[in-house]
Amino acid sequence: MKVTKLVGTCDLKDCPTIYATDRGTLLVQGETPGDHELDIPAHETVVEIPEQLFFDLIRKGLRGA
Repeated sequence: MKVTKLVGTCDLKDCPTIYATDRGTLLVQGETPGDHELDIPAHETVVEIPEQLFFDLIRKGLRGA
Protein backbone atom coordinates (compact mmCIF):
# COMPACT_ATOMS: atom_id res chain seq x y z
CA MET A 1 0.00 0.00 0.00
CA LYS A 2 1.35 3.45 -0.93
CA VAL A 3 0.67 6.10 1.74
CA THR A 4 0.81 9.88 1.28
CA LYS A 5 0.68 12.33 4.19
CA LEU A 6 -2.16 14.82 3.72
CA VAL A 7 -2.06 16.81 6.95
CA GLY A 8 -0.59 16.47 10.42
CA THR A 9 -0.11 18.41 13.62
CA CYS A 10 3.71 18.26 13.48
CA ASP A 11 6.62 16.91 11.45
CA LEU A 12 7.41 14.12 13.89
CA LYS A 13 6.08 10.57 13.55
CA ASP A 14 4.16 10.56 16.84
CA CYS A 15 1.53 13.23 16.11
CA PRO A 16 -2.06 13.00 14.85
CA THR A 17 -1.91 12.73 11.06
CA ILE A 18 -4.23 11.90 8.14
CA TYR A 19 -2.86 9.93 5.18
CA ALA A 20 -4.29 8.96 1.77
CA THR A 21 -3.64 5.52 0.31
CA ASP A 22 -3.45 4.27 -3.25
CA ARG A 23 -6.53 2.17 -2.38
CA GLY A 24 -8.79 5.24 -2.27
CA THR A 25 -8.91 5.17 1.54
CA LEU A 26 -7.69 7.35 4.40
CA LEU A 27 -5.54 6.31 7.35
CA VAL A 28 -5.84 8.27 10.60
CA GLN A 29 -3.04 8.28 13.17
CA GLY A 30 -4.00 9.36 16.68
CA GLU A 31 -4.46 8.34 20.27
CA THR A 32 -6.46 5.20 21.11
CA PRO A 33 -9.01 6.31 23.69
CA GLY A 34 -10.13 3.80 26.28
CA ASP A 35 -12.88 5.82 27.89
CA HIS A 36 -15.49 5.70 25.09
CA GLU A 37 -18.78 3.83 25.31
CA LEU A 38 -18.72 2.54 21.74
CA ASP A 39 -19.27 -1.12 20.85
CA ILE A 40 -16.42 -1.64 18.38
CA PRO A 41 -15.93 -5.02 16.66
CA ALA A 42 -12.66 -6.79 17.51
CA HIS A 43 -11.31 -6.28 13.96
CA GLU A 44 -11.77 -2.47 14.12
CA THR A 45 -10.44 0.34 16.28
CA VAL A 46 -11.14 3.98 17.08
CA VAL A 47 -8.57 6.77 17.18
CA GLU A 48 -8.94 10.28 18.55
CA ILE A 49 -7.49 13.29 16.73
CA PRO A 50 -7.87 17.06 17.17
CA GLU A 51 -10.86 18.43 15.21
CA GLN A 52 -8.54 21.15 13.87
CA LEU A 53 -6.83 18.43 11.82
CA PHE A 54 -10.03 17.91 9.78
CA PHE A 55 -10.45 21.67 9.33
CA ASP A 56 -6.86 21.84 8.05
CA LEU A 57 -7.55 18.97 5.65
CA ILE A 58 -10.67 20.70 4.29
CA ARG A 59 -8.79 23.97 3.91
CA LYS A 60 -5.94 22.26 2.01
CA GLY A 61 -8.27 20.11 -0.05
CA LEU A 62 -8.30 16.32 0.15
CA ARG A 63 -5.87 15.88 -2.76
CA GLY A 64 -3.95 19.14 -2.22
CA ALA A 65 -1.18 17.62 -0.11
